[in-house]
Amino acid sequence: MPASRARSLLYALAGAAIGAVAARAAYTAFTRNRPAELSGRWTRKNHRGEPITLLEGPAFVAGAGAAAALTPGIPGRVRAAALLAGAGSGALGAYDDLYGTTASKGFKGHLTALARGEVTSGAVKILGIGATGLGAAALVSKGPADTLVNGAAIAGAANLANLFDLRPGRAIKVGLLTGGPLLAATVLHDSPAAAALTAVPLGAAAALLPDDLGERAMLGDAGANSLGALLGLAAVAKLGRPGRYVMLGTVVALTAAAEKISFTKVIAGNPVLNRLDMMGRRPVDPA
Repeated sequence: MPASRARSLLYALAGAAIGAVAARAAYTAFTRNRPAELSGRWTRKNHRGEPITLLEGPAFVAGAGAAAALTPGIPGRVRAAALLAGAGSGALGAYDDLYGTTASKGFKGHLTALARGEVTSGAVKILGIGATGLGAAALVSKGPADTLVNGAAIAGAANLANLFDLRPGRAIKVGLLTGGPLLAATVLHDSPAAAALTAVPLGAAAALLPDDLGERAMLGDAGANSLGALLGLAAVAKLGRPGRYVMLGTVVALTAAAEKISFTKVIAGNPVLNRLDMMGRRPVDPA
């Protein structure tokens, strides 16, 4: 095995391990002996109408952030971009988790409300994640055009990941299924920095998957936005210009489709997707 490939594998293992350990430690700290006020503010009803904690999201943000800061092999500017993308989108998602309403939904709903002069929590999140995406992209891009494309891809991936966080484990599974091939490519193509960067959110997400599947916790906007932003950053850091355009086009197309169709219905209607979606989950309650 070439030395650079071995180093890529080593950094990937380190990133995944640090992310997993840090995320589990943060989740344990956040959920053990928490005050009743904190517990209530971070509790929501899931798709079954059962109470579930959103503290998995802050645990992911903290774990992935710690791993981005500590994992060897990540250059300084890329490390700063990861911290900005992950923590920034996570903080904005947490704001929406705590103060968001369902009066307006989706890009169209929030932007329509903004045009009427109503600033919704969703609009704040959309604009804020766009800004953090551009900021992170500026740290890893070459020139204004690349910054715009990469920033849109990072912000779009953050939003898209959140659109899948409607059933137990779904957003994390989507993250693992999309990030896994990217991680393999970074190792096989001898890209140590990209391998470490990609492994960080995958390790943190995988460590939290059992609680998500067990319907004890969910990522919420904080965790899903952060997961998507970090994977988006890892993708633009690895892909060439054509690949980044394809990625951005795919993200935009799926986001636009989500305004018109239900991903849950599409997944339920496809045997393969439904089997993956239900893997590790409790059976669906009879209608």
